[in-house]
Amino acid sequence: MRPLPSFRGPLLACFLACTSALAAGPLVLEGEVPTEGSYFTVPFEVPPGTVELEVHHDDLASENILDWGLEDPAGFRGYGGGNEEPAIVGEQAASRSYLAGPLPPGTWKVTVGKAKIRKTPARYRIEVHLRTTARLAPQPERQPYRPASALSAQPRWYAGDFHVHSRESGDARAPLEELARFARGQGLDFVVLTEHNTTSTLDFLVDAQPRFPDLLLVPGIEYTTYAGHANAIGATAYVPPRVNEGITLEEAIGAFHRQGALFSINHPTYDVGDLCIGCAWQHTVPPGGVDAIEVANGGWEKLGRFFSEGALGYWDWLVAQGHHTAALGGSDDHRAGVDLDFTQSAIGNPTTLVYARELSVAALLEGIREGRTVVKLQGPEDPMVDLTSSVAPTGDTVLARSARLSARVTGARGHQVRFVHNGVRLPLVEVTSDDFVVEQDVTAPGHGEDRFRVEVWIQGHPRTVTSHLWVARTADMRGIPGPVPQVAESGGCGCGSAPGWSAGVLALAVLALGRRRRLT
Repeated sequence: MRPLPSFRGPLLACFLACTSALAAGPLVLEGEVPTEGSYFTVPFEVPPGTVELEVHHDDLASENILDWGLEDPAGFRGYGGGNEEPAIVGEQAASRSYLAGPLPPGTWKVTVGKAKIRKTPARYRIEVHLRTTARLAPQPERQPYRPASALSAQPRWYAGDFHVHSRESGDARAPLEELARFARGQGLDFVVLTEHNTTSTLDFLVDAQPRFPDLLLVPGIEYTTYAGHANAIGATAYVPPRVNEGITLEEAIGAFHRQGALFSINHPTYDVGDLCIGCAWQHTVPPGGVDAIEVANGGWEKLGRFFSEGALGYWDWLVAQGHHTAALGGSDDHRAGVDLDFTQSAIGNPTTLVYARELSVAALLEGIREGRTVVKLQGPEDPMVDLTSSVAPTGDTVLARSARLSARVTGARGHQVRFVHNGVRLPLVEVTSDDFVVEQDVTAPGHGEDRFRVEVWIQGHPRTVTSHLWVARTADMRGIPGPVPQVAESGGCGCGSAPGWSAGVLALAVLALGRRRRLT
């Protein structure tokens, strides 16, 4: 905790009053937002006998935005971000985004993130209500998380959405049941629940999963920082988002990896300033740290047409540095497909296919690690591509001097397909049948590794994209950066930033909605 002189008065007052706090009125904590750093904490005391507490918070200025979370003496108790309602934490229940459980006496902290500060000096006001009688009804549906058994034992391509928010995210509203029903209606096999910097959804998955025997509910966290968002797929424990203020990005990724989770960059070129705070990726990627990247955020017919080409360019730039990074897609749905505006996509738009030995969390993660993913940039009805090699790959790499790659394309008659070699798009081939195969002979470079993927094009744009197969002569050649990417045709971006015109178009569109902020 950073010592801040402005907090000493409230902290001392809390200590002196702790024995009578339960009988007195709320604790009022007011102060000036520190100018240094992007995060700070406000401590308060919880006396013995407390069974529920309620925290009201206010940033006191429409020009400023503060994010709010809560820690008990042992650590994380929830993160509501921009939740406008109070945070309530009790022994047997909690408000959305927060964790129920015993309330240990001692020093608790309101954690505060400086999402946007435009009016200075910025101030905050916090009220803490301490209770000996709970007001929230018990939530017996909360249970400790344990992975579900495999829903299917069949090795095959499984369709899902890697970026879905339930009401446990402060900027979303859909209950688990609604989004699960919608996902099954889209023909999906799994959804990844990616709440902003909180694990509260985990408490409900064990209870909900049996009601959806054909849809795997995959745990996850959207690791939401002010310089980029990422999904921790399969994550089950909180990691502080205070990158470069107490934790490095490399340490954060390591913390997720130790849980068995994968780290995937979200909407890397989604640069619309304050309209989506921190959405564009600005962090330096540590070596070997990124397992996947969201090449499509939202369906092609919505946001995808503005940002997917830029995201593909950033992906090419990233993998050219030696990162074996799989392609993923996510709808970023916050409403379970209901009442969407013209910028929002429903669950399943886009759709990601993962080839897995079974339908389980562990098998899906294994499929991503091996690069066995295909992203349909609009949705389930887009064409499918199965990229294979005459020499069986080890993970995502073909270890051979030469091989023949085959792309089996289905559902693309009348459209076009092409290979992409080290970021360079090779000539388009007309697809003349419903079940079509295009092949490419490849030779491993003398040093390092080459990479190949396949794209299906519809009306002059990519609509289905595979992850890469890498080609190297021996295993010890892996990880050596290949050529700097060039994206032939179609205006891809090798520098990793979105085309300025597309960001401007979307910024005007979102601004027209009159929103204060959208976290994605």
